[in-house]
Amino acid sequence: MNQVPYHILRSKIVNGEISLSNLVQSCLTRIEETRHLNIYLEVYQEEILDKAKQLEDKLAQAPQSIGRLFGMVISLKDVICYKDHQVTAGSKILDGFQSLFSATAVERLLAEDALIIGRVNCDEFAMGSANENPWYGPVINGLGTNRVAGGSSGGSAVSVQMNTCFASLGSDTGGSVRQPASFCGITGFKPSYGRISRHGLIAYGSSFDQIGTLTHHVEDAALLLEIMSGPDEFDSTAIPSSPESYGKISPLAKMPKIAYFNSIINHPRLDPFVKKNFIGFLEKIKSEGATVEAVDFDYLDLLVPTYYILTTAEASSNLSRYDGVRFGYRTPEAQSLEETITKSRTEGFGKEVKRRIMLGTFVLSSGYFDAYFVKAQKVRQIIKSATENIFLNYDFIAMPTTPAPAWEIGEKTSDPIENFLADIFTVQANLAGIPAISIPSGVHEESSLPLGFQLMGPRFKETQLLNFSAFLQHKFL
Repeated sequence: MNQVPYHILRSKIVNGEISLSNLVQSCLTRIEETRHLNIYLEVYQEEILDKAKQLEDKLAQAPQSIGRLFGMVISLKDVICYKDHQVTAGSKILDGFQSLFSATAVERLLAEDALIIGRVNCDEFAMGSANENPWYGPVINGLGTNRVAGGSSGGSAVSVQMNTCFASLGSDTGGSVRQPASFCGITGFKPSYGRISRHGLIAYGSSFDQIGTLTHHVEDAALLLEIMSGPDEFDSTAIPSSPESYGKISPLAKMPKIAYFNSIINHPRLDPFVKKNFIGFLEKIKSEGATVEAVDFDYLDLLVPTYYILTTAEASSNLSRYDGVRFGYRTPEAQSLEETITKSRTEGFGKEVKRRIMLGTFVLSSGYFDAYFVKAQKVRQIIKSATENIFLNYDFIAMPTTPAPAWEIGEKTSDPIENFLADIFTVQANLAGIPAISIPSGVHEESSLPLGFQLMGPRFKETQLLNFSAFLQHKFL
């Protein structure tokens, strides 16, 4: 359905070649046809059909006033607030909670006449790499029998992959947009930390979280970024400068210099077919005139432990508000306040969330704070500085998005460390606060599952990253 950038479909709607109501209905039909993949937690069927009709009336009466996203159908990861709609972060602890406001990003999309079709499944509180939700069940990858969709934005990825919508908003704390995009053969983009306001995004790791996009096309990601980014009085971490014209993809003035890490090519966790695909894609880029060089990076094996020490600490703090008293799930069995809090949290959080809360509480505890949390903060700064030093001589850093293609559902649930290590190539961008994108780069020779090629750029250089990624997508995909 959406195999061209959305601005082309928009033109056809505006010119009367395509009915917006029919387009929305086709998305709803695809949702019904893909129910077995467990993508959506809630579909706003009547609401979106009514709004599509309102937009058609607006087009007929005042065509000059229609927004830049006129009629773009978008799904929301179940961690992003939409006023008067449920949001549960994929957790029993927030069962039945209805948001009192919309996230700033959502408000800006709606102001440009986007259409929200529903909220999609995700890992509980965005903690996971497979979208095997303990309460709602796993999201199934539409391109592989019994394969994971990736996490934590797996529902977002499959909603776009299966053409139930044109784009989806996800969140990326350590790769949660890019990894599922790679597994599902679509484009996943995470901007610089602070580029898009986090107001209305349910927090996991506040110094890491960033709203990102899942789309078929880089152009669509660029347009969404332009509309959502900018200062926000509700988020002090939002960048105060006005957004650039990201949506205007420009021809390249010159081919870039690209670095990749020696330590990745020979990493023991890198699947040999992923390695072959990555090297082959680099050769294609070189053939277009880009400079591609290997550089040393000594901190690759420190990325995941640093990331998990810091994010679990932040999660422990952020999730302390869910206590069964103020909102969400409350145990019916408690006889006292203490019992209410203890039992509500015990019954309301899933196993992975409990694990990370306990890890975070441990690293923040007296006697271990300096040994773990403070040390990890220092290592984060070293990683950030080392990454920035590479950008003094290179435009981008390239690496595979994931060390292997999508695995089978349930394959790694017994070993949480295996799940953690799936993030080895994506967490660097979050540790350093820089923009990163995953675009499809081919398929795994053995499993025929999609593979992703990841590019990271200097902080606040989204324009250059998107322009080059669009060039690669048009040239090779």
